[in-house]
Amino acid sequence: MTSLSSPDYSIGKKTSMIRPIVAIVGRPNAGKSTLLNRVVGKPLAIIEDIPGTTRDRNLADVTWQGVEFTLIDTGGLEIKPDTTIAQGIRAQIETAISDADVILDLVDVTDGLTRSDFEIADMLRRANKPVLLAVNKADNDRLEMEALEFYELGLGEPMAISTHHGRGVADLLDRTVELLPPPPPAEAETEAVKVAIVGRPNVGKSMLLNTLVGDKRAIVDDIPGTTRDAVDTLFDFNGQNVLLIDTAGLRRRGRVKAGVERYSVIRTLRAIDRADIALLVLDATEAVTSQDTHIGGYIQQAAKGIVIIVNKWDLIENKDIAEWNKSIKNQFKFASYATILYTSAKSGQGVERIMPQVSQVYQERLKRLSTAKVNSVIQQAVASHNRPRIKNKQLKVFYATQAEVNPPTFVFFTNDARLIHFSYRRYLENKLREAFGFSGTPLRLVFKTRGES
Repeated sequence: MTSLSSPDYSIGKKTSMIRPIVAIVGRPNAGKSTLLNRVVGKPLAIIEDIPGTTRDRNLADVTWQGVEFTLIDTGGLEIKPDTTIAQGIRAQIETAISDADVILDLVDVTDGLTRSDFEIADMLRRANKPVLLAVNKADNDRLEMEALEFYELGLGEPMAISTHHGRGVADLLDRTVELLPPPPPAEAETEAVKVAIVGRPNVGKSMLLNTLVGDKRAIVDDIPGTTRDAVDTLFDFNGQNVLLIDTAGLRRRGRVKAGVERYSVIRTLRAIDRADIALLVLDATEAVTSQDTHIGGYIQQAAKGIVIIVNKWDLIENKDIAEWNKSIKNQFKFASYATILYTSAKSGQGVERIMPQVSQVYQERLKRLSTAKVNSVIQQAVASHNRPRIKNKQLKVFYATQAEVNPPTFVFFTNDARLIHFSYRRYLENKLREAFGFSGTPLRLVFKTRGES
């Protein structure tokens, strides 16, 4: 049995395809969060030895054996939830199962077979999805043999693993990627600017879409969470095709209800991945929340263009734009390049400025510079600032070039890429922005040691 020592993974890696989904489900405290952390290689999920610690779904884009997929850790599945929170967890898990391409059913060998294990197995069989049965906490050969009793669940061969020690996890991942669907055939890209409308529930996303296209294309309701799935709307703006993607609201952690609360974080994040530009809609009547900045952080990580829309502006008495801009930019320091617009989707105020701004950001994302221009700016920047040094070795930047557009991507060839630290990376990015603009879009800066492929 292979142990997991140095996983081959990457987070936020650029890809044009939609990654398949692998969902981890099971009873509370079976080790689902530990499995996610083991695969990703760092503690993304909160781990505590108390059943029910994980309520929202945690997810990460990973790569195993060259295959990319999104791994989702869900809350513990209770078959007959008797609390509002437990009902919300079940609703989230059902969404994860519905979206998943492969499901990992995690059970606990130290507990033995339980009634809940059988009920969960029945639920997974009805999903008609590939399921792998992983028997966790098999920390030694004796416990590995005891895992065989889980054959009774009727989900195929039990795979004995230990998420704590890494035992058997590599074999589990090998089997997982074997079951993933093959990548779809390449399709011609739609000649349209793809714009995702994202934000917390009830900030006015669907109404904003309707106002933008001048037609009631999306259901508008004052109940948060009305929009369950991403909704695509294609329309023409000054001769340019624009694909607007309205999404389910990303709900704050802890605000979980049953019934209408079956929101889909996964689909929202996929919508951002599909988009060129995201309109991050804020509610002017509420302060910027941590969830707002969390969504902004995902947009930045995915290297998408961003326009911050402060909606419900008609309800605000203090309309000191300078003061508002300062406050919002302070909350979104990581996306200081973002434009901020103030609108009322209900009255139409300010909405006419959105699509011209989207068009401008899109052009910035398509901007391509010659290597000579890039090198001129970078060499001046390097010469006028102290270069990073480790002991007797100092950074040298031999040359830089723009490798891609949408997003603009720059490759720097150096004597040792390990000498680059965050502050110097930000310094070089600022110099590129001062010289060439790139308003509204993040830049990808890739540093290579000379001789690397």
